Amino acid sequence: MVVGKNEPALAPIIYAQGASLVVNLDPGRGQFSSLQLGLREVLNHGRDAVMITLVDRPPVSPKTVETLREAFEAADQSVWAVVPGFSGKHGHPYLVGREMMEAFLRVPATSIAREIEHDHREHIQYFPVDDPLVVLNINTPEDYAGLLARSC
Repeated sequence: MVVGKNEPALAPIIYAQGASLVVNLDPGRGQFSSLQLGLREVLNHGRDAVMITLVDRPPVSPKTVETLREAFEAADQSVWAVVPGFSGKHGHPYLVGREMMEAFLRVPATSIAREIEHDHREHIQYFPVDDPLVVLNINTPEDYAGLLARSC
């Protein structure tokens, strides 16, 4: 997980789950710089794939995560990423392999992930899932209240 100034609050939670973190010392450089830091950390740990999600996305169901993992593992080698979709929209989390990670790392930190994805769309498999949370953003208190109401 990539964190910024919130590292002291998040570190105990992250480590308690057996995960690791990297601190973006300059989060003002933008979201893509955090993505690049996280991808470098994944590669430094010898991993060839990673699941990416954004901070404003609610957690999806475990079944969705498993479905995406299975789709990624079953995909042809020409597939660099598996992106979930729901009701015609693409969402998160999505899985990327080494090739897509390297594509993200070859561009400037001021880049936009969506543009890099579009440049390599022939290597992306869009995979439909039955989970509306893959396309849900939580940007306002009202969005959060709506999410809480859904889970009750």
